Amino acid sequence: MSKFLEAFLSATKALSSNKVRSFLTILGVVIGVFSVVTLVSLVKGVENYVRDQFENLGSNLLFVAPGRAGIAGDPALSFTDNKIREEHVRLIESGAADYIDVVSPLIFVGKTVEYKNRKFFSTISGVYSVYDRVENLAMSKGRFFSTSEDKSGARVIVLGPAVAKELFSQRDPLGEKVIIDSKKYKVIGVTRERGADFDELVYIPFNAVKDSIGVESISYITAKVKPNVDMDIASKQLEVALLADLDKEDFSIMSQKDILRSIEDILNILTLGLAAVAGISLLVGGIGIMNIMLVSVTERIKEIGLRKAVGATSFVIGFQFIIESMLLSLGGGVIGLFLGWIASQVASKFIRTEVPLWAVFVSLGFSVFVGAVFGTYPAIQASKKDPIESLRWE
Repeated sequence: MSKFLEAFLSATKALSSNKVRSFLTILGVVIGVFSVVTLVSLVKGVENYVRDQFENLGSNLLFVAPGRAGIAGDPALSFTDNKIREEHVRLIESGAADYIDVVSPLIFVGKTVEYKNRKFFSTISGVYSVYDRVENLAMSKGRFFSTSEDKSGARVIVLGPAVAKELFSQRDPLGEKVIIDSKKYKVIGVTRERGADFDELVYIPFNAVKDSIGVESISYITAKVKPNVDMDIASKQLEVALLADLDKEDFSIMSQKDILRSIEDILNILTLGLAAVAGISLLVGGIGIMNIMLVSVTERIKEIGLRKAVGATSFVIGFQFIIESMLLSLGGGVIGLFLGWIASQVASKFIRTEVPLWAVFVSLGFSVFVGAVFGTYPAIQASKKDPIESLRWE
């Protein structure tokens, strides 16, 4: 044990005597660990953001989209000529009435909403009058539009709180008229804050979007499953109802869990890819450490010879250099981890980032591993030095 302690203390002393060189040596490791920690925390932040979005919707929704699930289970990434139509909403209402509470199609289109000299680019959601029940939309002011307003295509609009604040500031928006594509829409309500992008949405009657804005392509259908009904059973019943008109290969039915799982799969693949790229920096840092350690072996030949002359074994000499290499790499890992944590805290002002515990252990563990691997060759070279020849070195 005393030999290991001696090697550790000697390594620490050697590194502290060349602080600037030691720091420059570990820059590659610092950058690598910083990149890994920062990227993982950002991906985790995106995952938390997406999860929060779905939690705001509730847990009993089913989504019907055109096309079978493609990449990572996402129907948006598949290719199909099939279109979802209002007739399919009717099929669900009639064929799955025992399982579905309310159902609504959605038309999404990005448009600029204007009020006097203020503008806000928002996602217009063309929906049925029951959509407030689908998403459990609560109103902070006013009301949601009625069935008669929906059927007649009335130009009324419900604003998200972020849109209302941007356009009207402290002014009451109820009764005011906003402009979309040169057409006026009367503000009849403002939804309560839900966070994330939900506050930037606006809602217009489904028929008004078709007639006034001229968009007819349905993005997807959202169905709210009745309480105490199994989601899988409800999904199967929706499929049976839709097969009356759609080919089985031309639509997808997904729950929030299915969509979230698909997104998480994509993010996990992205995390691994980014970590692999950042890992290259660690390897480059390891090569830098090995080069400096070889230089250190040459510079300390007399020291090696003297220590061997007074009884130090080749193992102890080699072990000291491996310890030096590992300490260098671990030091870089700790600095990179700290900088990555700071970057994560800064990013947390915008999204809910976090540094997973596994990322800490993997980063530090890989740093030590890199130090051990790239310190082995210099350690072997040092341990092979002949004490007599080393003492003669000039």
